[in-house]
Amino acid sequence: MNKIILTADGSNTLYNETIGEHYHSKHGAVQESLHVFIDAGLKKAIQESTIPTVTILEVGFGTGLNYILSVNHCLEHDIQLNYTGIEAFPISKEELLLTNYGNYVPAPVWESLTDNYEQAIGHPVKLFSTQQLEITLSTLAAFKSKLLFDVIYFDAFSVQHQPEMWTDEILAHTCSFLKTGGIFVTYAITGNLKRALKKIGMTIEKLPGAPGKREMLRATKGSLTIIA
Repeated sequence: MNKIILTADGSNTLYNETIGEHYHSKHGAVQESLHVFIDAGLKKAIQESTIPTVTILEVGFGTGLNYILSVNHCLEHDIQLNYTGIEAFPISKEELLLTNYGNYVPAPVWESLTDNYEQAIGHPVKLFSTQQLEITLSTLAAFKSKLLFDVIYFDAFSVQHQPEMWTDEILAHTCSFLKTGGIFVTYAITGNLKRALKKIGMTIEKLPGAPGKREMLRATKGSLTIIA
């Protein structure tokens, strides 16, 4: 079982003893998710969209924190959401409940996840009238989808602890699921990451990082995919 850990902003995260890393920043789990994925990813996609719907692919569904914050924002702004999370090793429902992330969203949003979490693993579940969740039980390398996404939340464990998630090949595979003009966001920014994304035609932006990190990365998919 993962260990529950209190982070600097008062919110909890889990510590994965097998990997040797926290699921979220120890400097603040909720503030990191809001800063990196909601503010830099979801809000940017909604701002640039002409239709009231957004599709999100999350690499590393983990604790579901990014999901409930996304649902909450979309409900507040009448946005339809189709959310797919990739997770090879889902946490238990007991661990999910221990995070107490219901303290940061309205009760119906939290309950929509906790009541449907196990059902959503491997199956699309309709939540509310405009929100859909599916947690795909798969590795990233094996993931397939006919759907293209507006936003990718790349929330894998760090390259130090899970280097296989950050190779050129895996990043190219991940970005193949983005629509043209789609947005890739992650808490990390390294020279190798920037070069890998530029190689496949992504436009790179360096943004201020969440507390504890100087910078983060946002990338936008162009109309051409360059492999050379």
